Amino acid sequence: MSKRILTVDDSASIRQMVSFTLKSAGYEVAEAVDGNAGLSKAQSAQFDLVLTDQNMPGMDGLTLIRSLRKQPAYTSTPILMLTTESSDQMKALGRAAGASGWLVKPFDPQKLLDVVKRLVG
Repeated sequence: MSKRILTVDDSASIRQMVSFTLKSAGYEVAEAVDGNAGLSKAQSAQFDLVLTDQNMPGMDGLTLIRSLRKQPAYTSTPILMLTTESSDQMKALGRAAGASGWLVKPFDPQKLLDVVKRLVG
Protein backbone atom coordinates (compact mmCIF):
# COMPACT_ATOMS: atom_id res chain seq x y z
CA MET A 1 0.00 0.00 0.00
CA SER A 2 1.51 3.33 -1.02
CA LYS A 3 1.90 6.18 1.42
CA ARG A 4 -0.64 9.00 1.12
CA ILE A 5 0.72 12.54 0.99
CA LEU A 6 -1.18 15.83 1.08
CA THR A 7 0.54 18.80 -0.56
CA VAL A 8 -0.77 22.26 0.33
CA ASP A 9 0.38 25.25 -1.73
CA ASP A 10 -1.35 28.19 -3.39
CA SER A 11 0.96 27.89 -6.41
CA ALA A 12 -0.50 25.47 -8.97
CA SER A 13 2.93 24.98 -10.58
CA ILE A 14 4.54 24.01 -7.26
CA ARG A 15 1.69 21.60 -6.48
CA GLN A 16 2.10 20.04 -9.93
CA MET A 17 5.89 19.67 -9.54
CA VAL A 18 5.56 18.18 -6.06
CA SER A 19 2.77 15.84 -7.15
CA PHE A 20 4.67 14.69 -10.24
CA THR A 21 7.83 14.06 -8.21
CA LEU A 22 6.03 12.10 -5.51
CA LYS A 23 3.71 10.16 -7.82
CA SER A 24 6.70 9.16 -9.96
CA ALA A 25 8.20 7.60 -6.81
CA GLY A 26 5.00 5.65 -6.10
CA TYR A 27 3.31 7.86 -3.53
CA GLU A 28 -0.40 8.67 -3.62
CA VAL A 29 -0.83 12.45 -3.63
CA ALA A 30 -3.74 14.78 -2.88
CA GLU A 31 -3.55 18.54 -3.39
CA ALA A 32 -5.02 21.54 -1.60
CA VAL A 33 -4.87 25.18 -2.73
CA ASP A 34 -4.47 26.77 0.72
CA GLY A 35 -4.41 26.04 4.43
CA ASN A 36 -8.18 25.99 4.85
CA ALA A 37 -8.60 23.48 2.02
CA GLY A 38 -5.67 21.48 3.37
CA LEU A 39 -7.18 21.27 6.84
CA SER A 40 -10.52 20.21 5.37
CA LYS A 41 -8.90 17.44 3.29
CA ALA A 42 -6.81 16.27 6.23
CA GLN A 43 -9.94 16.01 8.38
CA SER A 44 -11.81 13.98 5.76
CA ALA A 45 -9.00 11.52 4.96
CA GLN A 46 -5.88 10.24 6.72
CA PHE A 47 -2.48 11.11 5.24
CA ASP A 48 0.94 9.69 6.10
CA LEU A 49 2.65 13.04 5.44
CA VAL A 50 1.58 16.64 4.92
CA LEU A 51 3.69 19.05 2.84
CA THR A 52 2.78 22.71 3.24
CA ASP A 53 3.88 26.12 2.05
CA GLN A 54 4.04 28.95 4.59
CA ASN A 55 2.75 31.98 2.69
CA MET A 56 -0.79 31.30 1.47
CA PRO A 57 -4.01 33.32 1.47
CA GLY A 58 -6.50 32.54 4.22
CA MET A 59 -4.60 30.16 6.48
CA ASP A 60 -0.79 30.13 6.38
CA GLY A 61 1.36 27.06 6.85
CA LEU A 62 2.19 27.59 10.52
CA THR A 63 -1.49 27.97 11.38
CA LEU A 64 -2.24 24.81 9.38
CA ILE A 65 0.43 22.88 11.27
CA ARG A 66 -0.89 24.06 14.65
CA SER A 67 -4.44 23.12 13.59
CA LEU A 68 -3.35 19.68 12.40
CA ARG A 69 -1.37 19.00 15.59
CA LYS A 70 -4.59 19.53 17.58
CA GLN A 71 -6.24 16.68 15.63
CA PRO A 72 -5.72 13.25 17.27
CA ALA A 73 -4.98 11.69 13.87
CA TYR A 74 -2.13 14.15 13.20
CA THR A 75 -0.31 14.44 16.52
CA SER A 76 2.63 12.41 15.21
CA THR A 77 2.14 12.58 11.43
CA PRO A 78 5.19 14.10 9.72
CA ILE A 79 4.55 17.63 8.43
CA LEU A 80 7.14 19.12 6.09
CA MET A 81 7.38 22.82 5.29
CA LEU A 82 8.20 23.50 1.63
CA THR A 83 8.52 27.26 1.36
CA THR A 84 10.58 30.22 0.19
CA GLU A 85 11.01 31.22 3.85
CA SER A 86 14.53 30.37 4.98
CA SER A 87 15.28 32.50 8.06
CA ASP A 88 16.35 30.78 11.26
CA GLN A 89 13.57 32.65 13.07
CA MET A 90 10.91 31.24 10.71
CA LYS A 91 12.38 27.73 11.01
CA ALA A 92 12.23 28.04 14.81
CA LEU A 93 8.57 29.08 14.56
CA GLY A 94 7.99 26.05 12.33
CA ARG A 95 9.58 23.69 14.84
CA ALA A 96 7.56 25.25 17.66
CA ALA A 97 4.36 24.77 15.63
CA GLY A 98 5.20 21.10 15.08
CA ALA A 99 6.93 20.96 11.69
CA SER A 100 8.97 17.79 11.18
CA GLY A 101 11.27 19.29 8.56
CA TRP A 102 11.93 22.25 6.28
CA LEU A 103 12.80 22.48 2.57
CA VAL A 104 13.36 25.76 0.77
CA LYS A 105 11.94 26.50 -2.70
CA PRO A 106 12.97 26.09 -5.38
CA PHE A 107 13.42 22.48 -4.33
CA ASP A 108 15.60 19.71 -5.70
CA PRO A 109 13.23 16.80 -6.55
CA GLN A 110 15.74 14.19 -5.36
CA LYS A 111 16.21 15.99 -2.04
CA LEU A 112 12.43 16.14 -1.62
CA LEU A 113 12.20 12.39 -2.23
CA ASP A 114 15.07 11.71 0.19
CA VAL A 115 13.39 13.72 2.97
CA VAL A 116 9.97 12.18 2.30
CA LYS A 117 11.46 8.68 2.34
CA ARG A 118 13.22 9.43 5.62
CA LEU A 119 9.95 10.70 7.16
CA VAL A 120 7.52 8.02 5.92
CA GLY A 121 9.68 5.19 4.59
